[in-house]
Amino acid sequence: MNRSPEVQSALDGVRDLLPTFRDRADEGERLRVVPEASIKELEETGFFRLLQPKRYGGFEADPIDFYTAVRDIASADGSTGWVSSVVGVHPWQVALFDDEAQQAVWGDDQNVRLSSSYAPTGKAVLTEGGFKLSGKWSFSSGCDHCSWVLLGGLVFNEEGQVVDFRTFMVPREKYQIVDVWNVVGLRGTGSNDIVVEETFIPEAFTLSMGETGQCKGPGQAVNTSDLYKLPFHSIFTSTIATPIIGMAKGAYAEHVEMQQKRVRAAYLGEKASLDPFAAVRIARSSSEIDAAWALLMNNLREEQELVARGEQIPLELRLRVRRDQVLGTARAIEAIDSLFEASGGRALAEGTYLQRAWRDAHAGRVHAANDPERALQMYGAQQFGHKVDPGMY
Repeated sequence: MNRSPEVQSALDGVRDLLPTFRDRADEGERLRVVPEASIKELEETGFFRLLQPKRYGGFEADPIDFYTAVRDIASADGSTGWVSSVVGVHPWQVALFDDEAQQAVWGDDQNVRLSSSYAPTGKAVLTEGGFKLSGKWSFSSGCDHCSWVLLGGLVFNEEGQVVDFRTFMVPREKYQIVDVWNVVGLRGTGSNDIVVEETFIPEAFTLSMGETGQCKGPGQAVNTSDLYKLPFHSIFTSTIATPIIGMAKGAYAEHVEMQQKRVRAAYLGEKASLDPFAAVRIARSSSEIDAAWALLMNNLREEQELVARGEQIPLELRLRVRRDQVLGTARAIEAIDSLFEASGGRALAEGTYLQRAWRDAHAGRVHAANDPERALQMYGAQQFGHKVDPGMY
């Protein structure tokens, strides 16, 4: 693969930081936020610019390079991987906004970061030149490290009817962060609440989900790379699955290392590395992790190839991306569960990667993007010839 020197440097830099992220995992859990030093170091590698437009100092990298970096970060610390993923993908969406909004974000500082909360729990009302936005949004991961937020909201007309679903780009001075993140998993993500008192958002600082469902956005007029023609839901749901696959990768590595040293007192001093049943678990788990990753990346590659040829991405493929994304998450968690069960009491100790990965992965599993029944039902319905809304995928 031909990568630009900037992209290769970012990937190399991320790899060099993995031991540091692992060492800081306990600190992140204690602070309930990724340490500022880790965010700064990632910024210095260029990681946050991987999906950013070249017009604003970005690299417009292959998204698979981005996901590979996220997977590796999560293999060192799940919370850092999660925040890196969701904050790192936002430049891709900002590139779809009107250039006026892009200029407001990156015009003075190309290192500006954005957090998000897409569930439409707030309310937007049509008004002249834009919208009046208000409400509370939960689970904005990494928000303490960001100076803008992307918020999902239903748009109401004067009669109180829902007429659209949009993403609203809001600057830091127009929202409050409410510290509510006291949880058992992904503790270091700082996924706090965002509160907006009624404020005006110009239309240029909004993006219709109806448009993104058609792989469109006003920003494509200035950001012409094929990168920005991929389906929103393919990019964003992969962003949620990838850290969990990374956690499974890290859990696998620690489990193998622990079992090589472990002597099982309950089995008359048997070396765990000589236990054939332990070997079977390792083989099955490694296959599940590899399968989850391969399907996720192969589907994205197929979408990229269609875009490169100027062809429309069929709904069946977009639904397949979601099918394999939710099942990839499930495969990764099943692998972690299997390894955790076979690791013995020492895996329960605070500070071990394995117990943290077990908690973090199950916390990530409850994200709406990992709802398996809904995604699988939509795929099956489409196979039976039933109508499926392409805007959802």
